[in-house]
Amino acid sequence: MRLALFDLDNTLLAGDSDFEWAQYLIERGVLDREVYEARNQDFYDQYKAGTLDIHEFLDFQLKPLSRHPRAQLDAWHQDFMASRIVPIVAAGTPALLERHRDDTRVIITATNRFVTAPIAAHLGVPHLIATEPEETDGEFTGRPAGTPSFRAGKVTRLEQWLAARGKTWADVEESWFYSDSLNDLPLLERVHHPVAVDPDPTLRAHAERAGWPVLSLRG
Repeated sequence: MRLALFDLDNTLLAGDSDFEWAQYLIERGVLDREVYEARNQDFYDQYKAGTLDIHEFLDFQLKPLSRHPRAQLDAWHQDFMASRIVPIVAAGTPALLERHRDDTRVIITATNRFVTAPIAAHLGVPHLIATEPEETDGEFTGRPAGTPSFRAGKVTRLEQWLAARGKTWADVEESWFYSDSLNDLPLLERVHHPVAVDPDPTLRAHAERAGWPVLSLRG
């Protein structure tokens, strides 16, 4: 197996789908601007600084999903895709994905599956490992299910994904991981070919010390 792994936010996208989804709900009046906008920015800043408490953030991110019927959420998401996500697909993303068309391509992201599954489909990436929102009878409970796909959790979730296919790391002949974030160092250090994409300062410095390739998908 040749495995090509891609982070999503600020890697394949020139922006953050988590952040944009909350902003979209605020602008539609679904979430109260005064209450949510500052918290959304605070969580985003914590993520970039490598200090995010993922469980605190997921409580913030997933609770709104539990307050609305799934059909309404899906309708909002369709508009969100067109207005917020398609415009921020990084210019170099299609060519990078095409380069790996003969490999097993997987988007692996901390953002929840409700937000990211339509994005993966739009990009033509067949496999998605994302934080799973808990569901009961097709509706969201507002809680996560299983291990969040964040930091070392990405390694755990990838190992679970391989095991579900009857495979282990030993079956991976060659692997790549493209990411922008210091939060992804545990998985970057696990693959054969770690690649820093439009990296944050911490990841850029680490990549330069380690001799990892650094590339930009923007412009």
